[in-house]
Amino acid sequence: MKEKLLQWLNLALMADLFFVLLSFIWFAAAVIGRSAGFPLGLDIWYKLWDPVMQPAIGILMAGAIASGVISWLNKHLKKVES
Repeated sequence: MKEKLLQWLNLALMADLFFVLLSFIWFAAAVIGRSAGFPLGLDIWYKLWDPVMQPAIGILMAGAIASGVISWLNKHLKKVES
């Protein structure tokens, strides 16, 4: 059960990682577009920063830390059992 939970956690973190990367690509394209005079949604991106992007980055960071701590605990608990 613990392994299944870790699998789902890793899957959710991968999906969140791709969302964060796509958000960054959108931001970079929108900044370049604005400097070239093309509206590529930078204003929309700014409006979504607080309610969507920041929590996604926070979840990604917290999940990565939690995954690392769980792996570290599993490794050390196996050593204690042996």
